[in-house]
Amino acid sequence: MDKEAGKRLAADEAAKYIKRGMTLGLGTGSTAAYFVDAVGKLVADGWPLKGVPTSEATRQHAERLGIAIIEPDETTKIDIAVDGADEADPALNLIKGGGAALLREKIIAHAAKKFIVIADKSKRVTALGAFPLPVEISPFSWALTVASVRRTLSALGYSDAKLDIRARDGVAVKTDGGNLILDCRLGRIDDPAALETALSRIPGVLESGLFCGMTALIIYGGEDGISTQEA
Repeated sequence: MDKEAGKRLAADEAAKYIKRGMTLGLGTGSTAAYFVDAVGKLVADGWPLKGVPTSEATRQHAERLGIAIIEPDETTKIDIAVDGADEADPALNLIKGGGAALLREKIIAHAAKKFIVIADKSKRVTALGAFPLPVEISPFSWALTVASVRRTLSALGYSDAKLDIRARDGVAVKTDGGNLILDCRLGRIDDPAALETALSRIPGVLESGLFCGMTALIIYGGEDGISTQEA
């Protein structure tokens, strides 16, 4: 079974947690897109469902499928949010942000009553860090923020970290909110929660791609079917 089949398998399994009338947090990326497809099929069958997308790409995908998109207010209750991950460790800590939507993804995951992660089995790791850690930063005086991140990482023992502003064809990648993504190649992250806290204290850092203590359930799809891990 290839990775795409594993992603689809996990997404279809996550769709089993949906109930009629739910408001759903819709993640971003290739794996989350399969979940949006699954939601679209339920809507086509007459299920009353609403979605809160974590990116403009997801919004457009959902709207094409006829999913009702809402703008949350203070009374909005998101029943479940479903999203992918770039890495997941045994404690259900995640690295996310490969799709440059980590700030919006974290807002929705935090607000949801239940946050479900879907992934093919290649995303399961013993320790986070092989995938570069994305950090979303303000474009204002961004170089000063990069310097602060570098100092913080060095103080935490990541003196060999390699930091790069994400770019495509020589042009800096901008998030839907107009922010920059700083990719941090750390090699191995031994204490994800401590690093997440340290990065959050830096002015100019809007969010890191570390999602610690947020995941209720991870659903993995692979050649031997579905496996799950609960918090």
